[in-house]
Amino acid sequence: MRKFKLLVMLWSVFLSTLALAAPQKDLWPIWQVNNPKSVATIDNSNYQKFLTKYIVTDSSGVNLVAYSKVSPPDRQMLEGYLDYLSSIKISEYNRNEQLAYWANLYNALTIDTILKHMPVESILKIKLGGIFSSGPWDAKLIKVENNELSLNDIEHRIIRPIWNDSRTHYILNCASFSCQNLQKTPFNGANIADSLNSAAIAYVNSPRGVSINDGILTVSQIYEWYGSDFGTSQQQIISQISKYANPALKSQLAKFTHINKYNYNWSLNGK
Repeated sequence: MRKFKLLVMLWSVFLSTLALAAPQKDLWPIWQVNNPKSVATIDNSNYQKFLTKYIVTDSSGVNLVAYSKVSPPDRQMLEGYLDYLSSIKISEYNRNEQLAYWANLYNALTIDTILKHMPVESILKIKLGGIFSSGPWDAKLIKVENNELSLNDIEHRIIRPIWNDSRTHYILNCASFSCQNLQKTPFNGANIADSLNSAAIAYVNSPRGVSINDGILTVSQIYEWYGSDFGTSQQQIISQISKYANPALKSQLAKFTHINKYNYNWSLNGK
């Protein structure tokens, strides 16, 4: 019996590790279509109302979501916003508006998924992709232009391969404490460029992104899962991180040629 329990535990650890392994970029070609001449914009006003009402910044600078306080009317408002995004023919918009759209869709879908499964301690507890799944990322959650999409589709088949910009990792929120902050303002075509930089700076200069204690460099596990997006070696990843570090942190990072530890806290970013 003890041997059986040990095998079950080891199998669970293996499945969890496999589930959290970062998917590779896998371009979905149809989403490359865009209209550079388009000046059309997307109405994010209801999403803004939701974010304003339910995001609270804690003493350490982490944006937390008051999931348990979301009222039924506001849940309907968020679902209405997702229905609106689903109805948009995003291929007719320009590239900046498209990136803002996909990031807002990803984040709003993640919030909606958490709300539908409250109370929950971690997004990893939401098993929507099958009995051996860890998290909801492979579940088809929404239709856009008659195509069913999962969170993984949005991140790994659309955003990462089309934009090829490591800063996009800083604007997608996975509803976890160690994740990048869920921004209080929706992204749009006009603010997306500045948002990429400001989000990168905020994360790198927070303990969730980088910390140095007793000569040990610990960084977020996103730099392990998506290492190739940030560089081909640990030295290049450190150099990439340094681009967004404040002067004091940049000076400290200059002393390192490799990363000592990776860290990630999957606890829910709110309650």
